[in-house]
Amino acid sequence: MLNQKLQQRLQQKLSPQQVLVLRLLQEPILSFEQRIKQEIEENPALEESDELDHEQDDYPEDPTLASIVSDEDELQDDLSEGPELNNEFSIEDYLEDEDTPGYRMVTSYSKPDEDHREFPVISTISYQDFLLAQLGLSRCTDKEFIIAATIIGNLDDAGYLRREETALIDDLAFNQNIHATSGEVEGMVKLVQGFDPPGIGARDLRECLLLQLDRAPEMTPAVEIANTIIRDHFDEFSKRRFDKLITRLKINEEDLKSAIQEIQKLNPKPGGNIPETSRLEEYIIPDFIITNLDGELELTLNSRNTPELIVNRQYQDILQAFAKKKNRASSGEKAAIAFIKQKLDSARGFIDAIKQRQETLFKSMTAIMEYQKEYFLTGDETKLRPMILKDIAELVHLDISTISRVANSKYVQTPFGTFLLKTFFSESMQNIKGEEISTREIKKILQDIVAEEEKSDPYTDDQLVDMLKGKGYNIARRTISKYRKQLKIPSARLRVELH
Repeated sequence: MLNQKLQQRLQQKLSPQQVLVLRLLQEPILSFEQRIKQEIEENPALEESDELDHEQDDYPEDPTLASIVSDEDELQDDLSEGPELNNEFSIEDYLEDEDTPGYRMVTSYSKPDEDHREFPVISTISYQDFLLAQLGLSRCTDKEFIIAATIIGNLDDAGYLRREETALIDDLAFNQNIHATSGEVEGMVKLVQGFDPPGIGARDLRECLLLQLDRAPEMTPAVEIANTIIRDHFDEFSKRRFDKLITRLKINEEDLKSAIQEIQKLNPKPGGNIPETSRLEEYIIPDFIITNLDGELELTLNSRNTPELIVNRQYQDILQAFAKKKNRASSGEKAAIAFIKQKLDSARGFIDAIKQRQETLFKSMTAIMEYQKEYFLTGDETKLRPMILKDIAELVHLDISTISRVANSKYVQTPFGTFLLKTFFSESMQNIKGEEISTREIKKILQDIVAEEEKSDPYTDDQLVDMLKGKGYNIARRTISKYRKQLKIPSARLRVELH
C-alpha cells in the first residue's frame, strides 16, 4: 500500500563557481600551474596578459574565431561538450622497511623582486632503461633476454626482486608464451645481480649486502668478517647483539667495529641510487614564503610561474558586434554568439576563482603565521603553540573544511627550511603546571634527549618517561612509544652503538 506524505528537507548545494574555487584551493602550486595551462589551452577566450599587445587598437585575427563562424556543425559539437636518498646510511637504515621519500627538498629561491621563472623537473633515463642497457650488452639467447627483462620489470623502487620464482614463471608463460624452468629463471636472476649498481636484484636485505661485499675492491680482514657476519650471523647483527658476535666469531671489539664500518658503507637500497641516471624527481616548490625582515615577518605567495590572466578582447568585441544584429543574425551566428558567451563566462569565472583562491590562501596563511609567530621568528620547535584547524577557521571566519584544503599538500618556505603546512597543526597537552603545550614541543624535546644520550647505553622508554617528567611533562610510557615510532626512533636495544 502506497502512502503519501509531505517532508521538509533543508539542503545546501554549491554552485559550479563555488566548486571551482574549492578545487583550485586544494591544489598545491605545481598542480595549480598545470591547471591554469590546461584552462588556457581549452578556452580560447582566456589568455595571458601582455600589456604591449593590449595597448594597441588593432588585434591579430584569432584563427579560432574564423572557424567558429564558418563551421556551424563544429559549433554544435563544441556546445554539446561540456624524502631523499643519499649515500650515507646508519645501521638503522638496514633494519627499517619503510621507504625513504623519493623526493629531494629545495629551499633556496630568488628574492621576490627578481623577475624570472622556475622550471623544476626533468627526467632523462629511467631506472629500468639503465639495467636493460646493460642486459643488451650481455651475451644471452632471445629466451634468456626475455626472462631477464621480465625480472628487471619486477624489481621494486629499492632494487629488490620481491616476486616469487613461481610467479615469474607464470608471468612468462601467460604473457610471453615462454616455458621457463626454475633453473633458467635463477640463472637470469644471477645475471641481473651482476649488473651495476652492486646489490641490485637481491631477494632480501641480507642477499643485497652480501652481493655488495662479494664485489668489494679489496678482500681485507674487515670485509671478510663483515661477510661472515651478514652470511652466518645476520639475526644477531640486525638485533645489535654485539657481545654474541664477538664471542661467536672469536674477535675483539676493534675487529667488530672495523667490520661494521665496512657494512655501513653498503647501500641497502641500490635501486634508489642508479648512477648516471636522473630518475623522476619531485621537487618541492613552496606555496608560501615567510621572510624575517629585522624581526618583522613578511608573507608572500609563490606565484612566480603563475601568469596573470585576462579575457580575450577579440572575443568581447565580436560578441558586441553580433549583439547589434539581434534578430538579423543567421543560425550560424546565433550558435557563434552562444559559444563565445559560454567561453567568456567560463574565462571570467576562472579568473574570479583564482582571485578568491589567492585571497583565501593569503588570509589563512597570515593567520597561521601570526598564531605561530614565535616559531617563525626563532625556528625553535618548543615555541610552537597547539593549533588545530578550528583555531584558524575562527580567526579568518572561514569553514574548517576550507582551512583543511589550504593546509593539505601545501608547503611553506621559512628561514629554517621548507615544511608541509599541515605539520604545524597539532593537538594540545597540559604540562605539570597545567599550561597548554603542543605535542610538537614534546616530540622535539624527546628527539633532543635521544640525540644526546650515551649510544653504548641508550635510554629505555621508562627512563624517557622519567626524564620528561623531570622537565615538567607528564607523559605515559605508551605515548612515549607512539611518539618515538612517529619520529622513527628505534627502541633502546636497536640504538646501541659500539664506542
